[in-house]
Order: sequence, then C-alpha cells, then structure tokens
Amino acid sequence: MNQACVGLNNGVCMPLIGLGTFQLSPDEAEASCLAALRCGYRLLDTANAYLNERAVGRAMKRSGVPREHIFLETKLWPSFYTQEDAVERTLERLGTDYIDLLLLHQPSGKYVDGYRMMERAYRAGKVRAIGLSNFNEKQLQEILDICEVKPAILQTEAHPYSQERALKALLTKERIFLQAWYPLGHGDRKLLEEPLFAELAGKYGKSPAQIILRWHTQSGNIVIPGSKNPAHIRANFAIFDFALTNEEMKQIAQLNRDKRYYHANALTLKGYALFRPPVDQQK
Repeated sequence: MNQACVGLNNGVCMPLIGLGTFQLSPDEAEASCLAALRCGYRLLDTANAYLNERAVGRAMKRSGVPREHIFLETKLWPSFYTQEDAVERTLERLGTDYIDLLLLHQPSGKYVDGYRMMERAYRAGKVRAIGLSNFNEKQLQEILDICEVKPAILQTEAHPYSQERALKALLTKERIFLQAWYPLGHGDRKLLEEPLFAELAGKYGKSPAQIILRWHTQSGNIVIPGSKNPAHIRANFAIFDFALTNEEMKQIAQLNRDKRYYHANALTLKGYALFRPPVDQQK
C-alpha cells in the first residue's frame, strides 16, 4: 500500500484515509471508487444498507489494483445480525472471498448475536478484522465484556466540532482506533470557514478541508470522506506532504463543541432493527 497506514490490534495494517460511499448510488459509487483507486486510495468503505456493495466490487475489479492491496470495509445491518448466511451473502455481493474489516452498523437489535457471527467469520478467515459503528462508550464496554475477538475499529461521527474525547480515551486504553465519518462536519460551512482553518490553509498551501483531514490523521483518527467529485477525491488524499505543529493541533482542539449532526434515539434504533434493506435488488 502506497499511503500512510496504522497497525490494528491484531496486526492487520489499515490505511489512514479512504473513500466513503454513503448516499452514493451504485453508478456513483462505482465511478468514485474507481477514481479513488486510480489516484492512490487503498481503503474503500461501504455497507449493506448503502445498496452499493456490488458497485464497489465492480470498481475494485475494473481498477486493476490487486485485491490484496485494497482494504475493503463493509457493515452488517441490524436486521441481518441473526441471519446465519449474512457474511456469505455480503461476500457474494462484493465479489470477493474475504473482507478486510467488517463492522456492526448500529447498536440495534440483537447486536451481541451479530458480533458473535462476525467472530465466527473472523476465525474462519472470511474477515481479517472486526469492529463497531455508532456504538457509544457503554455499548462498546458491553461488547468488550463478552467478546472473544476484540474490536479493532469503532466508526463514529467525529470532526473538530465533535472530537469525542471520552470515547477516544476508552478506545486508546483498549487499543481500538477511531474511524471518523462526517470527518468534515457533514459539509458544515461554518466549520469549513473557521478562521483558523483559513489561516492554516494559507500557510500550507492547502484547503480548509485538507487541514481538517490532516488534523484527523495526526490525531490518530482514520477518515473516510465521501465524494463523487474526482477533484475532491484527489484533494482529500493529498494530505501527507505537510504536518501541523503541536501548537496548531492544540488550537484545533479548542474548537470542540460536542456538536453532532447525527442523533439516534431508542425509537430510531428500534426502527433500524425492523428495517430490511433490499440488498438483493441493488445493481
């Protein structure tokens, strides 16, 4: 892999930046993943619920990049946590015989059963690492108390306005990496137009978005910014030719407001467990 990577708690190497495919149609996901792979990305993130796993698999094959050089990540949806062949069907949609990282998408439904299924897939060699998405500290601790294979990643919303310090402290203690979705604050113009980012962008000849992504990676966060714009995809990847100073990192830390853009209450989570994504109808 020709980019910065981190070693997960089971020794697997994972790129620090990848392409997220949330809210991309199959055609958009295929085109974006292909563009990303061609400009050097090696981490692709998808999910059962995104309904674009087949498209991501097609992009991988079209790219010409050897499968072993691509870090493929996907997520199981709650209504599939008790479906015995959920992993096998996910592999079939992706057109691959293994997944590099498999996550439980939401702390909903029978997620302990879902985690046990991922552990079995891990031991069978179908999955190289497992983890969680959108779990809070309490829910993470529940998994840590019962797991046989420790989660390697916790994917959650994180950006300079929501730095998830308490969660990050627990993750650091347990040697689990935080992976940030909405790393740019859901495109919040107020965040992107913070004077500090404009100042740093001018200093380093970068964009405010590139400054934020660099802050993430220097903080130890793995990031998966999503885009269907080839120019933005290339720009998001061009963050490893400069480094923020310790003082600049501290200044960005002071922007934390514990402001999240995504909120899931008990009713929402219950709905997730009942909803069955039409995965077999995807293109």
